[in-house]
Amino acid sequence: MNFLLIQTILISALPMFFAITLHEVAHGIVASRCGDNTAYLMGRISLNPMRHIDLIGTIMIPLIMMFATGGTFIFGYAKPVPVDFSCLRNPRWDSLWISLAGPVCNLLQALVWSCMAIGLRVFSIEETFVVRMSSSGVAVNLVLCALNLFPILPLDGGRVIASLLPVRIAYYFAKIEPYSFFIVIALMMTRALDTWWLSPLVNIGYKVVFGILRPVASWVGYA
Repeated sequence: MNFLLIQTILISALPMFFAITLHEVAHGIVASRCGDNTAYLMGRISLNPMRHIDLIGTIMIPLIMMFATGGTFIFGYAKPVPVDFSCLRNPRWDSLWISLAGPVCNLLQALVWSCMAIGLRVFSIEETFVVRMSSSGVAVNLVLCALNLFPILPLDGGRVIASLLPVRIAYYFAKIEPYSFFIVIALMMTRALDTWWLSPLVNIGYKVVFGILRPVASWVGYA
């Protein structure tokens, strides 16, 4: 196995586990606030990544994508947090906020990793592994944020669209869900998803993150 590839896996592992775990926790917390305690009762509102790991989505697919792309792209997902929509106080709108919670959490994590990168620069810490991990933390979270906002079920973006559509149209929109995994993989393998969705949204994400932190970065001499 290529040494640089092993290094990339190790650098990305911690940010990836945090990104996936906190993403799911955010869904569960907002669902609980909206009246559904299913995730809480099933122990899914937990920082223990073992409660959220899916053998295929969290381990196998990221490794396959890592090897297939030479470490340039990683895709993964955790076990979806269970939500009983009948328990929500306002199922239509509550499902929208629950769906948005995950991507928003990833955006906030990208901000945290960016703050870490600034802190390393301020204190003149140049340890390559830590510096690259902070950069990876920003990238991983922005990619997951953008990917989850893709408007197809069962991704969060699809659930947001479904909650905004008229009931009859949402019913037909949901018919796509059984084929969505294959659609997303096909779009990834042909680079269409990256070109037309991920790259533009990730670039916007970087602009948002750096725009928010620019005053702090300028103050400490980072920018």
